[in-house]
Amino acid sequence: MFGWQGKILKIDLSSKKYHILTPDISILQKYIGGKGLAGYYLKDYITLNWHDPDMPLILLTGPLVNTLSPTSGRMTVMSKSPLTGTIGDSSVGGSFGFSLKKAGFDGIIITGKSFNLCGIEINDDNIKFTDALSLKGLKTNEINNLIKNKGSTAVVGPAAENGVLFSNIVIDNHYFAGRNGLGLLFPSKGLKYITVKGTGKTKTYDKESLKKARQDIFRLTFASPVLMGELGISNFGTAALYDLIDNRRMMPTDNFRKTRFNNACLMNAYTYKKKFNPKKGGCLGCHILCKYITEDGLSIPEFETMSHFSALINNNNISVVMEANKICNEIGMDTISAGATIACYIEISNKKLSGSDITSLLKKIGYAKGIGNELGKGAFRFAESKGKPESAITVKKMELPAYDPRGALGMALAYATSTRGGCHLRSYPISHEILRKPVSTDRFTFKGKARIIKIQEDLNAIIDSLTACKFIFFAASLEEFSKVYTSVTGIESSAQDLLKAGERIYYNEKIMNSLNGFTKKDDDLPSCFFKYPGTSGNNIDIPPIRRTEFIKTLENYYKIRGIDINGMPTKEKARELELE
Repeated sequence: MFGWQGKILKIDLSSKKYHILTPDISILQKYIGGKGLAGYYLKDYITLNWHDPDMPLILLTGPLVNTLSPTSGRMTVMSKSPLTGTIGDSSVGGSFGFSLKKAGFDGIIITGKSFNLCGIEINDDNIKFTDALSLKGLKTNEINNLIKNKGSTAVVGPAAENGVLFSNIVIDNHYFAGRNGLGLLFPSKGLKYITVKGTGKTKTYDKESLKKARQDIFRLTFASPVLMGELGISNFGTAALYDLIDNRRMMPTDNFRKTRFNNACLMNAYTYKKKFNPKKGGCLGCHILCKYITEDGLSIPEFETMSHFSALINNNNISVVMEANKICNEIGMDTISAGATIACYIEISNKKLSGSDITSLLKKIGYAKGIGNELGKGAFRFAESKGKPESAITVKKMELPAYDPRGALGMALAYATSTRGGCHLRSYPISHEILRKPVSTDRFTFKGKARIIKIQEDLNAIIDSLTACKFIFFAASLEEFSKVYTSVTGIESSAQDLLKAGERIYYNEKIMNSLNGFTKKDDDLPSCFFKYPGTSGNNIDIPPIRRTEFIKTLENYYKIRGIDINGMPTKEKARELELE
């Protein structure tokens, strides 16, 4: 076997026992790894409550991890989302995926519940369970300082212990499996941390062919202004998008009531770089290196974090954004959901928060104190409890990220059809509509968007299954990565073969959501986007979204996706994709 290790570690925390799963090569070829293979193992349990001991928490790498394949240092974490009730997954970087493959495993599946708070330590084929009671209540950075010599780390902080529905799993102190509340799966299983280190290698079928394919991808990457240009992601991180999105008048401001932030020029990526002089870093095996960390170990916020802790809550103090990011990372909370939930609170309470109010509120959320206990349930539940559901800007109970859909209609459809809720990573039409990659499309029309969204969902599904970084696809394509996949595994595959696997993987998620009662009514946007315009100006008009056009495009998407008029998967399509 090449690419895959062929072994998945299955752990039962109730008994503190484990055994090895050896998936057949036919399953690996169908579901690839990462997101796809995790979905295969989750499907039979998806109707259980997320806190049921039998609900699996799955960490899975892909066949490209621990090889020479570019940007392959990622893995998928998956379970049922405590926040949304949908399929819950996150592609996360760092070195955990590499370390897991080096230890000889493609992934870990964790079930059961430990009677006492515990840790899992993996060192090659040696699996050890530890008493972690002394770590209870500690922040993620404090835990990492205590266990950093044990290898790559996955930990949760106080937010997960205190029931925050948007709790994260923190990988290697600077990378976050977020957006779904998967951090809650750790305490629900009596688990505080996992460490892994290994010394093994991953076999590659044709190293020379892989080196050639790798060089082709490098050439495309270094020619990409978006990735490697003077103002690109490599030089400024994802924060490079800040000025661009604001300039296009689609920066969510004042809880999405406006789409232009007057103080954006004082809060952009250049300002952070000048003020904090951070050093460049990134995931193991990556040459883009989009992560920026200050000398005292603080992460420069990602674009969505920068936006939501400035424009969305009307804060113009860059130091407050840095402190908010630090608090969320150390307590273990998703920054997008935290910022959006605070924005919802500001609108409902009609209060203007100072910088100290913002940071104080974040701590109250993380430790479930006072109003923080209510806000820790997320914007949707908080707004419902206050009789103001319209103030929660969510899809399927997940808070929207930093792209106002009135300024990019492809994004409007992408939010609605996403299998995990209001998410920009299932499909990223911003690449077409704003970055003009791979081709430019008109951001103010729905024309052609149903097909674009469907193809991007399939593409991102296979990227997260191989696993690779989505950023590199601003330059490369599946044409190049199909050669990488073939070189690593020895399985002859074209770009279309991989895209078909991505379609199977995404359709499997549609099936899992349907088993939990999700239908067409859930594939919708908050009403404000259809009622009110954005902030027009500078010869750019941001009108409300035309609902009739949105519904028509959604129905077109259903036809292209192969689901019925009610948004439900069909047996015919499932059979076609070999899911029945």
